[in-house]
Amino acid sequence: MTHSRRMTVLRAVVEDYIDSQEPVGSSSLAKHHDLGVSSATIRNDMAALEDEGYLVQPHTSAGRVPTEKGYRYFVDRLATIMPLSAAQRRGISSFLRGSVSLQDTLRRSARLLANITGQVAVVASPALSKSTLRHVEIVPVSSHALLAVIITDSGRVAQHIMTVDDMPGDDELTRFCALSNAVASGLTLSHAAERIRSRATSVSGSLTDGLCRTLEDLATDERAGELYMAGTSRLAHQPNASDLAPLLDALEEQVVLMRLMNTLSEEDTDTGVGVAIGSETGTPGLIHASVVTSGYGRTADDGEDGETSAHHQSLAFVGSIGPTHMNYMTTISAVRAVARYLTALITPQEHPQ
Repeated sequence: MTHSRRMTVLRAVVEDYIDSQEPVGSSSLAKHHDLGVSSATIRNDMAALEDEGYLVQPHTSAGRVPTEKGYRYFVDRLATIMPLSAAQRRGISSFLRGSVSLQDTLRRSARLLANITGQVAVVASPALSKSTLRHVEIVPVSSHALLAVIITDSGRVAQHIMTVDDMPGDDELTRFCALSNAVASGLTLSHAAERIRSRATSVSGSLTDGLCRTLEDLATDERAGELYMAGTSRLAHQPNASDLAPLLDALEEQVVLMRLMNTLSEEDTDTGVGVAIGSETGTPGLIHASVVTSGYGRTADDGEDGETSAHHQSLAFVGSIGPTHMNYMTTISAVRAVARYLTALITPQEHPQ
């Protein structure tokens, strides 16, 4: 019973510190929470929580603040994730549906998430390496050049100029596009190239090689993962802005950030949202920050023979970065809601809940 009450005290300290960002004392807890025990008992519980590494007492204050361990316990035991209100959900939907392209949608999503959380929002575009082929079209642009237009399942459109030795006739080009779409639609770009190579045996070699090389180049193009960021100016207005200054440097290291958020977004959690607190990020610039992220979009992995398997992974991620004393409940629910809407927008059969 004592341990259970102590953890209730810990939760109350975390909630109050998130609200006030001031060290929390036992008399304040007794006044604002119905803990059913005296201020002295709460003081003893807080001392025990400090001994166990959940709280720490700043030198200048009689109150205590949560440690990383304290935040981690709190986050792992969030009983419910506060659902967004119907008005908020409608607001997200109308704001995102007003966009004119996938890039515009992702840019708007970052701005929207930053506005909801008051923190830095990061949204990655779907990597072409994880995308599957929806449709390919090839059109002549000169006597020796063709333009390949490749549309993926996420709605991304990639254009690539292919040079050929012999310009195919209109009929051959039409047949080749129809064959490519028939045999490769729904496969990852690398497997699509393999499938087209093995099936398009009656077509001009330079045409087949040109399209397959284009698909393979796109599949391995690491620049495909663009980051859309919003809310960085808000960091300057945080009470502990000096602690968060290294975060601005960390945000410049986009490769490190993408690797961290990709890994977090693929964690299998009850909420569908990954959370890394302080040192858990493995990034020195984020030592005073927390990262909350979720994957969006769904794509099936190809099996070894190029067939689609039942295992699903995310196409990309959406996330929020803020101080360790962020409002975790609001941030987790907002990240999850925006991720679900992005999934619904790029996967028409999905419906946000």
